[in-house]
Amino acid sequence: MALTETDVRGIAEYARIALDTDELAEMTAYLNDAVAMLDPILEYADADVEPTFHPIGDLANVVRADAADAGRSLPIDEALKDAASTRGRSFRVPSILGEGGDC
Repeated sequence: MALTETDVRGIAEYARIALDTDELAEMTAYLNDAVAMLDPILEYADADVEPTFHPIGDLANVVRADAADAGRSLPIDEALKDAASTRGRSFRVPSILGEGGDC
């Protein structure tokens, strides 16, 4: 299947690349040559083989449960003792969103 100049113009517009008439003709020929280089791969295409959508198959991200490590955690009072400002059991910091006060 050869690409037409209309196809290449659409690709160029999508990529926001300005091509004049000479460049469009040159790019069309170049892309058709590139696609033609892939033709030998079609020899290995087998209609009975299901496409692979993920190279590793059913790999899932394995993570542990989110739980506090009592041996490495600071008590809340210790964590907050040097804070400039606190509110209850939390650090109090200035707003960065612009509205809603300074804290």
